[in-house]
Order: sequence, then C-alpha cells, then structure tokens
Amino acid sequence: MRRVLILAAAAGSAAMMLGALGFQYIGEMPPCKLCYWQRYPHVAAIGIGVLALMLPSSALLYLGALAALTTAGIGIYHSGVERGFWEGPTTCTSGPIGGLTPEQLLEQIMGAPLVRCDEVPWEMLGLSMASWNAVASLGLACVWIAAARSKS
Repeated sequence: MRRVLILAAAAGSAAMMLGALGFQYIGEMPPCKLCYWQRYPHVAAIGIGVLALMLPSSALLYLGALAALTTAGIGIYHSGVERGFWEGPTTCTSGPIGGLTPEQLLEQIMGAPLVRCDEVPWEMLGLSMASWNAVASLGLACVWIAAARSKS
C-alpha cells in the first residue's frame, strides 16, 4: 500500500507539472514569478518519490509532504496576491544580458511577455490556477503523510 501511495503522490505532482507546462506552451499562458515558485516543490516531490521507491524511509515521505505543503503555501500566497489581499513580489525577471548590444537588450525586453502575479489568467469554479494548485497540493500532502504512516 505504501508503494501505491508514493506513486500516487509523485504522479500527482507530475500531473500538476504537466498541467502547468500545458497551460504555458499549449495554452500560451506564460507563468509569472509566483507560478514558477510553485513548480519547484512539485519537481522536488517527484524526485523524492523516485528516491522513496528505492529507499524505504519515512523521513523521505515526510519530506515529500513538506514539498507538497510548500507549494500549497505558495499557492495560497499567490491566490491572496491575485485577490488583492496582500502585495506580491515587486521584482521582475529577465533572460541573460551578457554580450548583448543595447538594441538587442531593448528587443529582448520588448519581446518578453508581461505577466503580472496579481492577474488571474484562467479560473474554474471561481478558483484560479494558483488556488487549484493549493487545493491539490494539500491533498497530495495528505497522500504523502498516509504513505509515511503506512506499514506495508
């Protein structure tokens, strides 16, 4: 049973990543900074799942739960930014600028999509992608914890 729960938790994070990449590349919705932040713990959870299948360790499973809770927390934060409950990050990101002429740099800046953390590009049933990530990730954390507590 433990193995099935580990697979379910890791596959859940993989599905979340595939969904995010689908929205980005197929749906042409570039992610904002907070969207990227939400992805990192999912990638970690996938890796933890692979390790946990090879090395039976409850500590790894609780680490998977922590990864899921981390992305859920970022999702809750991002949802609050989208709803105007609090301010989001004030920084932006850019590609590498080394070796570019001023004209090439301006072209890179002008060609980059403007993606704001406080705008909702898609929602379903009144919840944004960030909110759905939080909900799903809380569920995945429960699966990780169930795996850690499972004896077989």
